[in-house]
Amino acid sequence: MSETRAIPTSPARNGSGVADGIEKESFWLRRQKLVVGSLSMVALLVVWELVARLAIDDPAILPAPSLVLSVCLQHLTLPYPAQNSTLPEHTLYSIVRILIGFVAGSIAGIAIGAAMSAIKWVRYAIDPVIELMRPLPPLAFIPLLVVWFGIGEVPKMVLIFIGVVPIMIIATLAGLDGVPKQLLDAAASLGASPRYAMVHVRIRAALVPIVTGMRVAVGVSWTSIVAAEMIAADHGIGYVILEAGNYLDTALVFSAIIIIGIVGLVMDRALRLILRKLDPTQ
Repeated sequence: MSETRAIPTSPARNGSGVADGIEKESFWLRRQKLVVGSLSMVALLVVWELVARLAIDDPAILPAPSLVLSVCLQHLTLPYPAQNSTLPEHTLYSIVRILIGFVAGSIAGIAIGAAMSAIKWVRYAIDPVIELMRPLPPLAFIPLLVVWFGIGEVPKMVLIFIGVVPIMIIATLAGLDGVPKQLLDAAASLGASPRYAMVHVRIRAALVPIVTGMRVAVGVSWTSIVAAEMIAADHGIGYVILEAGNYLDTALVFSAIIIIGIVGLVMDRALRLILRKLDPTQ
């Protein structure tokens, strides 16, 4: 009676084969995700075009995507309102305001969160303030900021700062509290001081939740800046939405909204890229 035996292979060869299989599976999953996502976007645009042209037929209520694209391309070089700025210039105003408020808020939030994690009495003192401010919408501070700082650039950046800081404090605290005790014990056994362990061990180990908090804070920043620019600004993407809405230029309103979505997506992708560099499993 014949006996079938498996052909032995080396562990290294088996490991390489498994890795190749996982890589191919991941490649096809990414392809499927891209194809399905693209088809759903195309289907959404087709339905939108048909409904706008055949069912509603009023650009002031719902402009077709082809009209929105035409208006958007037109205002890439044509100022809106007249003698003001083009859409890219308005977008640049909003991005600069967001970046200044977001970066300042992220640095302050990470520093405060690290201090609260390292020093108990700082945590006991600040934690009730954070719990009180966390449910408050940043937009509630707009009237106060206009009274305190006027209608210049400062209140808009302060508004973003107020919205970003609590998010980054909570994300930093959650990340630092989740660092394994064995890792801290290993650093201490190697002679690391508390300050060295905080900077080089704890914060580095907590970078993934910190970056995740930054992704959430980017969305809050866009919400805050659009609202602030609608109330007190003569430049910015929120100002364009308000002015276009007042004159029933709905296609331009949609153009500004789509630009916000694209820029927000780019900023989120940049943070996700940083997250993948820090943790390839993400």
